[in-house]
Amino acid sequence: MRYVLFFIKEVLMEWLQGGRKGKIFRIKDKVYRPRGPWSDAIHKLLDHLAEEGFNGVPNAFGFDDNGNEILSYILGDVYNYPLVDRIATDQALISAAQLLRQYHDLTVSFVAKSSFKKLQWMLPGRKPYEVVCHGDFAPYNVVLKGRQTVAMFDFDTAHPAPRIWDIGYAIYCWVPFKTKSDDALGDLHSQSARAKLFCNAYGLLNSERKRLVSTIINRILITHETQPTL
Repeated sequence: MRYVLFFIKEVLMEWLQGGRKGKIFRIKDKVYRPRGPWSDAIHKLLDHLAEEGFNGVPNAFGFDDNGNEILSYILGDVYNYPLVDRIATDQALISAAQLLRQYHDLTVSFVAKSSFKKLQWMLPGRKPYEVVCHGDFAPYNVVLKGRQTVAMFDFDTAHPAPRIWDIGYAIYCWVPFKTKSDDALGDLHSQSARAKLFCNAYGLLNSERKRLVSTIINRILITHETQPTL
């Protein structure tokens, strides 16, 4: 009987690609990921978003007995660098910025909850706590349907901080302002145009845009100093 159950599980199990290869898998409509000390906070965040009617993130289904968190699997297309095909379109970029804005706005009330102060996050928070940043809102952490960015996933690096902290890193990843040939897209002129598209779609204030370049630089430096190995 044990052999049969193991065989059935292997047939239904699909290992998923990503930052923790060989540790994240899918069974039917559920995704199983290693649980971390911050996972309880993430699940409370996802539950809050579900209560708000936001369907751009996975639903949380608690934890199993093997040290995994359980999340819903979101149907759609996923991509990685280099950005080619639909993920490289202006429509994908614009809808990603709009999705991030919607997500940020819905986390404001979560940050305001009295229980928020007790939550543990992977990355240190940065005051003022305006929103819960996704922490890694990059093309490899979203789902597309056609050319529309419809959902985001992998909230391990979520943490409270100002909006601009999340926006800066998102623009760095989506434009992208990168120098490696496998990661780069276009020249500086086209990259600047994509950055403006992202800012406009998000609705970034002019006062925040003036801080954008310095924020991107600081965010990248902090990432290299504090990003843990998963």
